[in-house]
Amino acid sequence: MLEKIFKLKEHHTNARTEILAGLVTFLTMAYVIFVNPAVLSTDFAGQPTGLSFDAAMLATCLAAFIASVLMGLYANLPIVQAPGMGENFFFVTVVMAVTAAGIADGWKTALAIVFISGVLFLLLSLLQFRKAIIDAVSPSLKNGIAVGIGIFIAFIGLKNAGVILDAPPGSLVMLNKSLTQPHVVIFFGGLLVTAVLQARRVKGAILWGILFSTALGVLWGKIRFTGVFGLPRDHAFFQLDFRHVLRPDFIAFIVVFLFMDLFDTVGTLIGVGEQAGIIRDNQLPNANRALVSDAVGTVVGAASGTSTVTSYIESCVGVEAGGRTGLMAVTAGCFFLVALFFTPLAAMIGGGWMTEGGSVNPVTAPALVLVGAMMVRNVVKVDWQDATEGIPAFLILIGIPLSYSIADGLALGFIAYPVLKLATGRGREAGGLIWVVALLFVLRYLFIHV
Repeated sequence: MLEKIFKLKEHHTNARTEILAGLVTFLTMAYVIFVNPAVLSTDFAGQPTGLSFDAAMLATCLAAFIASVLMGLYANLPIVQAPGMGENFFFVTVVMAVTAAGIADGWKTALAIVFISGVLFLLLSLLQFRKAIIDAVSPSLKNGIAVGIGIFIAFIGLKNAGVILDAPPGSLVMLNKSLTQPHVVIFFGGLLVTAVLQARRVKGAILWGILFSTALGVLWGKIRFTGVFGLPRDHAFFQLDFRHVLRPDFIAFIVVFLFMDLFDTVGTLIGVGEQAGIIRDNQLPNANRALVSDAVGTVVGAASGTSTVTSYIESCVGVEAGGRTGLMAVTAGCFFLVALFFTPLAAMIGGGWMTEGGSVNPVTAPALVLVGAMMVRNVVKVDWQDATEGIPAFLILIGIPLSYSIADGLALGFIAYPVLKLATGRGREAGGLIWVVALLFVLRYLFIHV
C-alpha cells in the first residue's frame, strides 16, 4: 500500500528510511510545539494576548498534523509544515495593533486576518500563480536559494545552541567564548558525534546524534524527566472575528501575511527540492499540490487558533536522513498529533532550557548545522561565469541569513535579476513573471512598512 501511494522504489527509498527521516524531522522541529504557543500567548510588552498557551499549543500540533499529512498524501513531497516562526511574531504585532485600535479580543480579529490570507493563498494556488513563480526561477537562482537556506539553517542551529550570541550595539553577532557552559559542551559533543557518524556513513546518523546530545543533557542535569502523558487544557476552535478585518488600516496586514507566506514557501520548496535532488528540468514535481497543501494548512490553522502555517526548512534534516517522499511528511505530521498526548516527553527532547542569555536547545542544533553544511554543496551549480546569474544568486544566498528571512533574502536577488538582464540587453531572459515579482517586492518595501 505504501509503495502504491508514495512510489518508494521510484524514488530509491523504502518505508523504514522514510519513517526514520520523519522522526528525525519531527525531533528537529519539536521546539515549535512550545515556542509557537509562547510567542502567540504573550505580546512584546509581556502581557497576555488573550490566546492561551494551551489553546495555541493544541492548534499548533493539529495544524502541523493536517498540513503535513496533506502535503505527504496529496503532493508526495518530503516537506513538513507547521506554524511559521516569522509569521507568529508578526501575528503578535497585528494583535497589538488591533487592540490599540480599541477592538476587544484583538487575537480573534488577527486569526480572521490570517484566515482570509489563507483563502487568498488557496485561490492563488488553484490559479497556479504560485507554481508559475517557482517554474520561472532560473536554475542558478534556485541553487542560490538552496545555499542561502543552508547557511540560514546553520546560523539558526548555532543561535539555538547558544554558540552565537547577540552582540553589543554597533555589531551584529558574536561567538560565545565560554566553552565550558553545559549547552555549549553538549552542542559540540553532539556535533562531533553526528559528523563522525555521517563521515562513516552510518544510517540514522542525525537521529543517533540527537539521542547522544539528549543523553549528555540528562547526565548534566539539564534535561529532566517530567512525565510521559499530558494534554492541552484549552482550545480556540473557530474563534474568528471578521467584523473589522476589512478596515483600511487592517488590509495591509492581510497583504503582508500573504506576501510572507508566498515567498517563504516558494523559497523553502525550492531549497528542499534541490537538496532532495527531485527538481527535474528546472521544475519541482507536484509543486502546485504542495502550495495548495500549504494554503489549506493556513486556513485550518487559523480556524484552530494559530498563525500562518508554512513549509519548514527543517525538512532538509529529514531529506539528509534519506527522506524522498511524502511518507516522511506524513510520519512527521503524525508525530505532531501523537505529541499532544505525550507533551512532557516531547518537551524533554525538543523544548530546550533557559539560560542567563535566553532559551537554548543544543540537542537538535547539531543537526541543523550539519544539514546546512550539506546544502551549501549546491553553490557549485550556480553559473558564476554569467554575472547576470551569479550576482543575483549571491545576493540571495547572503541575503537570507543576514536578513534572517527567506522572503527578504529572495527580494534582493529577485529585484537584481531582471534589472541586470535588462542592463545587459538580455531582458527577455528574465521572463514577464519575474518582472512582476520584482515589482511586487519594490512596492512592498515602498508602501507597506509593517
